[in-house]
Amino acid sequence: MAYIVHGATGAQGSPVLASLTTAGHTVVAAVRNPDAVADGVPAIAVDLASADSLASVYERTDGVFVHLPMGAPEAAAAQARAVIEAVDRARPGRVVISTSGQIVDQSDSPLQAAADSPIMTLIDGVSSSVPTAVVAPRLYLENLLLPVVLTPAREEGVLRYPLPASYPVSWSSHLDVADVVARLLTDASITGTVAVGHRPGLTGPDLAVAFSTHLGREISFEAITPEAFGDLITPLFGPAAEPVVDLYRALNAQDGNTIAEGNSAQERLGLAPRPVKQWLEDLAV
Repeated sequence: MAYIVHGATGAQGSPVLASLTTAGHTVVAAVRNPDAVADGVPAIAVDLASADSLASVYERTDGVFVHLPMGAPEAAAAQARAVIEAVDRARPGRVVISTSGQIVDQSDSPLQAAADSPIMTLIDGVSSSVPTAVVAPRLYLENLLLPVVLTPAREEGVLRYPLPASYPVSWSSHLDVADVVARLLTDASITGTVAVGHRPGLTGPDLAVAFSTHLGREISFEAITPEAFGDLITPLFGPAAEPVVDLYRALNAQDGNTIAEGNSAQERLGLAPRPVKQWLEDLAV
């Protein structure tokens, strides 16, 4: 019996793999290229859009961690359908799904994912087959490590980001999400949605204070427009920058992006996200 971790070489899956392995669990990395996985870690090549490929891996496993990679909606929808079919056929012990920042737990929010979206299709389909838990973060602190954000903070003392200074966000790191995923994979008593992130939400100046303490120089926060941010990240992301800009336009139309207390990891699991200063230290930024 083992746990299957999708995307085990990526930003989300890698810390989940490390957390489970450190705790002594048997873990198999489900990836496109097994050669990219560290030596000593069992790995298997899978096609996330092929139910046949996935079902053979899911059989007789304790749990599966899965998230939909960024990409075209059509590709994500095909991947969601493949995972659903594979789970229904193989019946793993449980499945933990990360929303990767999409909002699925605030039905009154304009940012709530549509009922027919790939992520909601995945959640509804898998939940109907096996015990399922959903991890719902908001924005990742790792976004602040993009060169176009971190370099000006270091060299100019300015943390620029496409949100108003007073805008509260339930920021979390991939490490925080991994802590919650590992707990949910190994604790079968918890199902439903667990939101991950700081409560109360952190503002731009809150982030600047943590960066100031860690970097040993005064850092100020400067709000920029989503379009200006798009100009900065397009050389890095190419066409993939466009949906990022659209996301921040949508976020700017709201008063904040925070999780509720009732389904928070703090309330449901007793797990709080790392302070930003600790996160910076843990990553040796």
